[in-house]
Amino acid sequence: MPSNPKNNPDQVHIFGIRHHGSGSARSLCQALEQLQPDAILIEAPPDAQSLLPFVLREEMQPPVAILIYASDRPENSVYYPFAIFSPEWQAIRYGLERNIPIKFMDLPQAHRLAIKDKEQTEVNPESEISSPEDIAPNSESSPEPSPEVVTPVIPESDLRLYRQDPLGWLAEAAGFSDGERWWEYMVEHRRDSHELFAAILEAMTALREELDSAEDLAESSAERLLEQQREAYMRQTIRTTLSEGKERIAVVCGAWHAPALVNLPPARNDANLLRGLPKVKVEATWIPWTYGRLAIASGYGAGVVSPGWYDHLWHNFHHSSSQVAIRWITRVARLLRTKDIDASSASVIEAVRLAEALSAMRDRPLAGLPELNEAIQSVLCFGDPLPMQFIHQELIVGDRMGRVPDDTPMVPLQQDLIRQQKRLRLKPDTKTLELDLRNANDLERSHLLYRLALLDIPWGRTHYSTSKGTFKEPWQLQWEPEFAVRLVEAGVWGQTIIEAATAFTRHQANEAKDLPTLTKLVDKVLLANLGDAASYLMVRLQAEAAIAADISHLMQAVPPLANLLRYGNVRQIDTNIVAQVMDGLITRICVGLPVACASLNDEAAAAMYELAIAVNRAILLLQNSEYAEAWHGVLAQLADQSGLHGLLAGCCCRLLLDAGVFAANDVETRMGLFLSLANEPSQAAAWVEGLLKGSGLVLLHDDRLWQVLDNWVTKLATDTFDLVLPLLRRTFATFPAPERRQMGERVKRHQSNQIAVSSNSNFSNLDIERAEAILPAIAQLLGINL
Repeated sequence: MPSNPKNNPDQVHIFGIRHHGSGSARSLCQALEQLQPDAILIEAPPDAQSLLPFVLREEMQPPVAILIYASDRPENSVYYPFAIFSPEWQAIRYGLERNIPIKFMDLPQAHRLAIKDKEQTEVNPESEISSPEDIAPNSESSPEPSPEVVTPVIPESDLRLYRQDPLGWLAEAAGFSDGERWWEYMVEHRRDSHELFAAILEAMTALREELDSAEDLAESSAERLLEQQREAYMRQTIRTTLSEGKERIAVVCGAWHAPALVNLPPARNDANLLRGLPKVKVEATWIPWTYGRLAIASGYGAGVVSPGWYDHLWHNFHHSSSQVAIRWITRVARLLRTKDIDASSASVIEAVRLAEALSAMRDRPLAGLPELNEAIQSVLCFGDPLPMQFIHQELIVGDRMGRVPDDTPMVPLQQDLIRQQKRLRLKPDTKTLELDLRNANDLERSHLLYRLALLDIPWGRTHYSTSKGTFKEPWQLQWEPEFAVRLVEAGVWGQTIIEAATAFTRHQANEAKDLPTLTKLVDKVLLANLGDAASYLMVRLQAEAAIAADISHLMQAVPPLANLLRYGNVRQIDTNIVAQVMDGLITRICVGLPVACASLNDEAAAAMYELAIAVNRAILLLQNSEYAEAWHGVLAQLADQSGLHGLLAGCCCRLLLDAGVFAANDVETRMGLFLSLANEPSQAAAWVEGLLKGSGLVLLHDDRLWQVLDNWVTKLATDTFDLVLPLLRRTFATFPAPERRQMGERVKRHQSNQIAVSSNSNFSNLDIERAEAILPAIAQLLGINL
């Protein structure tokens, strides 16, 4: 039976539970049936009291969470999640189904969020927070501890850790690895609730006494003060309920708080603790939650690392302990089969037997999750730990997502999103979606996802897939509960998704300080089909491009705009204004590029190389003869520009060769000039890298270029060869493996011919075997095979 306050032995019944504990929920249901309370008090914020009627709605499917946020600062928020196996959830349902008055009794978040906001804005918040003793009237100052004071068992450095995880201390004392395993063994696996809550109260009382005696030696922290204020508010709620004439009051709270509610001190002390608390206006609503998020501590400051396992325990507690294990391992076997991993019925039986044997050896009442995991890994996974990863993700944690009724209090922006989700048949599930942009519904889905992304709500993530054409758009959808807060935050920009996205985009355009930022924003806006925002952005883009002095910024703007021009027709985008901006960008780039490329160091040349490749790819994509002619003209100018970095000069020659503007003899001439002994070897090697980087086919198909490069390498002095060899090695490493293999075969044939010639020349005294011995080392340095 639960514990009763000494002040009210027959009226108040304390049930200390573990948040999200299926065993606690089961025991609580049995205790409530036995008690038949006429009032239920639950550790939850009173700010959400008005949300209780939604719990019994058929559309309300846990896991769900109460979201409470400050009206003027939605980012200042907190979640209170509930699962079907949460004791608080079962207590709420029990009371609502029987028309029993229910009260949330925790300190209101209107105060707690205000306290949090105040602490964040103050320079030294802890120094200005008074301790409970300072607030209480007629309190005497605590004397300084004398040398004779006995040092507590718990070190001061561990106090905060134990206060955050009190079960960890009990688990450590009992020889368990963590508090969750201890609680599961002592509580969740119990088949009866007799005296359970009295035992929990006794354990928590002893633990709190030990911690309080240790903390008396230190100053009261802000966390401890907040805890005392919370418990004071709970006691005040109990007093209020008693004054209403209730005779059987069930108090459902975290096990840690139970000892503080057993005795009711003078109301004056609690009133003084709560006097003068700051306050903000808050809003509350229900939002869907997930089992994955249930593992994160929030609201109650409690999480559960295996919600899927607790869900299994909750739905199977009527079965025997062996059936619980059998049903779990059967689910694991089904999952493994979907992953094409063999999991026979015989293996399931053996795994169950092994788990039960392990639990018996460890003196456990039934096979717990550790025993089941060990048996599954040994028998079904053949000792391989990798399959355990998706077992953990899909079963132990689970991927369940809750639902809330459509008429739950929401901001207009969230209501608009729900309407669009219904209209477009786009549920907030985790899934992979491939949209066909030729389909009107899929095109609108794409627009919605891009608009949400602009509002920093990345419900879906995508990437262009050229292998499937321009009409296919793959998306990976995953709704996160915190998106509800971001919707509230985005509500200041508009009451619908399109209004908010448009207004927020215009704001970002005004804040943008450079051309690349604006260009990326244009790309996103046009993909989101925000016509008004796009027009405004184009004006900003033209204005910024007109004054931009950095050619690299202009070049960064070309690829995304080229994609829009190329694929705009698929998305029904008006590309006329984009084409006007592109005309100006190409003209300015071609005029200013020679000056921008002068006197670059290695790092700057490498960056300019990447930009040149990107612009060249964009111009090829557009298939615009005027753009191509202007671009090739500036590349030809750069190829012969005196003092140009070798990487860029080689790159220009390669691009012009691929475009058919340069013939092989044109490249041969420039190659011979750049690889002459008059040039620095490092610049010559950089020229080779610019010419060949990414593909060496030009060498394989043109004997003259091969011979020029071969002659240059063979004429290098030893010291110079050692200097340029790493540069050449880096270049050859970028070639595909088949190309390097062909080059190796060509080198081998060339060496054979050289050896045949040498045997009839003045080098007859050359040791051929020793010369051949060095070939593997050279091939390794060059990254080729002989």
